Amino acid sequence: MTQKIWTLHDHLSAVKEGTRRFENAFQGVARMILEDEIEKVVVNGKTTYDFRIFRTGRKHTIGMYDEINSFVSFVKDAAEGGSSKEMAYVLVGEPGNGKTFFVELLCAKYRSFLSQDANRRYTFRFVNMDRLGHYGKIASIESQTYEDPMILAMNLYEDREESIRFLTEKAGFSDKDVENALENYRPMGACSGYIWNDIRVHADGDPEEMLKYVEIIPVPMSESLGTVTGKYPAKDKITSSAVDLLGEESIQRLLHITDTNNPYRFDLRRGALARVAGGGIHFSDEIFKNKKDLVQVYLGVIQNRAIEIDGFKWPIDTLIIATSNNSEFNRFLAEREEAPIVDRCRICYVSHNTNYRMQEGLTAYAIGSESKTTLLKESLHQDPNLNYAASTAVVLTRLPRSEKLTAIEMMKLAAGEVAGEKSIKTLAEVIDTLSQDPDITKRFGQKGLGHRNLGRAIQLLVENSETNEGRCMIAYDVFRTMERVILDYVVDQNDRAKFLEDLKIARGLYRERIMTEMFNAYMDEPYAIRKDVMNYVNMIIGIDAENLGPDRMWKYKDPQTGELRALKIDERYVKSVEERIGLKTEEQRESFRTSIRKIYGQKISMDPNYDFMDNLELVKAVTDVRLKSDIAGAGSLIGALANRTNEENQKLYDRMISTMLGKLGYCRTCAQKTIEYFCTQVDEG
Repeated sequence: MTQKIWTLHDHLSAVKEGTRRFENAFQGVARMILEDEIEKVVVNGKTTYDFRIFRTGRKHTIGMYDEINSFVSFVKDAAEGGSSKEMAYVLVGEPGNGKTFFVELLCAKYRSFLSQDANRRYTFRFVNMDRLGHYGKIASIESQTYEDPMILAMNLYEDREESIRFLTEKAGFSDKDVENALENYRPMGACSGYIWNDIRVHADGDPEEMLKYVEIIPVPMSESLGTVTGKYPAKDKITSSAVDLLGEESIQRLLHITDTNNPYRFDLRRGALARVAGGGIHFSDEIFKNKKDLVQVYLGVIQNRAIEIDGFKWPIDTLIIATSNNSEFNRFLAEREEAPIVDRCRICYVSHNTNYRMQEGLTAYAIGSESKTTLLKESLHQDPNLNYAASTAVVLTRLPRSEKLTAIEMMKLAAGEVAGEKSIKTLAEVIDTLSQDPDITKRFGQKGLGHRNLGRAIQLLVENSETNEGRCMIAYDVFRTMERVILDYVVDQNDRAKFLEDLKIARGLYRERIMTEMFNAYMDEPYAIRKDVMNYVNMIIGIDAENLGPDRMWKYKDPQTGELRALKIDERYVKSVEERIGLKTEEQRESFRTSIRKIYGQKISMDPNYDFMDNLELVKAVTDVRLKSDIAGAGSLIGALANRTNEENQKLYDRMISTMLGKLGYCRTCAQKTIEYFCTQVDEG
């Protein structure tokens, strides 16, 4: 199949009709993001925006709200002609927190966006060059920087006014169209301008004759060629040079070109920048790891938006995004003479994900989507609590210590959940206070176990002999592998001590989760605990109702289904729950009930399915009351399951195993291990 070719007149007609576009890189990226859906969300107590384009696809970004908002704002400002168009956007943060993943996702989305006909990029090439006499056997020459055909049209004549007249008279552009196009005006690159002058001389200045030497073609959209979106990773100090970015003199071309002044002797496509110069994205990975002279090259490119070699200039239209880790960036800042490059960058400090609910999606990425097998190719089961255990453990390591909030309160509030009496405003205050610290690593979410460390913990779990023997990835074992990762990979002694402490808190949360699971298994129902928690909530709402008869039955309308329900108010049960929470006096009880009623009033109107399961204190109390009441004559469920010498207890154990296998997603190994763990007093309190 031959490539379709157009004339300049064809292209200008398409631009005038609106079937093709002439816009710069910033305008293209901004349009791609802002044309998709935008949602308002509340994150850490502040309203922000969520851009749907970054949330679609099999593997997409999770969280990163502040960072994405900052990036969109930067691109939008540059698209509107603001100061951002003379800057690079640099993401700085700890390794394994999603910087590179975000940029690569953006590049993939941009390529996909430009592959649609209405958004496609076009460039031009000069043909029949061998007729000119001093280009040897070179017959066709593409614009080295993939210049837009509109750039050629605006530089058609030596006099700019004549070029504008050509657009209005011959191409039929209105004054408004011309004005819009001139906002993105730039001179032609050195070689295109030189060749176009050669063609002018050859055609005696006849524009129609000159245009016979021009063909319009689409810019190739190949990721592997590095066109439109290209990545330049930092290389070692010896082999890397400015040539990798800018290009160099080409020996092959010198064999054909007789005119030694011709700038086409430089092969710009040897460098990474020219390939993305036509409205593309240049991604410099670990920019500050490059040697100084290469960073100096970036300095010129970012400020002047041009490739310069031996005094020749090629203007470029590129969005430059870079990444760097904290340590490299701090080392670079320490060298005072390097300040100008940082001055030309918009620095965005990327934090780790601190929402444990969202972390479950990232943990699922780390575990992998493919079904896993043991070393002997047998199917490997995944404990239903594995994701929760791993997610809470890594998130807790990322949360700083604070006098105002405990680690669990901070974790709950960061996920938008209830944390007793503490409000989301307290968390916002903590974050604001920490953001004043000049040491970036002390700010909220800036330090902790990253995604790679989580991946290592999962790998160690899979290679564990017990995992292979039992054919199941047991949730509790992930704490052991995480401990190993902390000891082996966390260098700083203070960080290591803090992370190990956080792991203990995560174990306590896992213990509470297992209490709930055991209650559900005992009741032979996946959401039994949820039902009991909602019963308590509805009882304290109905306890003072006027229409409460002597039978203590209260009728209420279920907000989820809209049906009328009847509930018997059991004051003994209500008091038992409140005693478990530690509420001794009537005032304390009434204060707690008022707070629950208040939460109910706020949440149910927004979400009729809200179930109070995020209120750990309440869930734990309800679980304790139900589990530690008399079961099967053993005083508690733990007693009944631990002592299976009598037939009744054995039956109870078998029935619970059966429920865990059939309704709760366990396999025999993790069901037995979970009951065994439940019967011990490990991680209590």
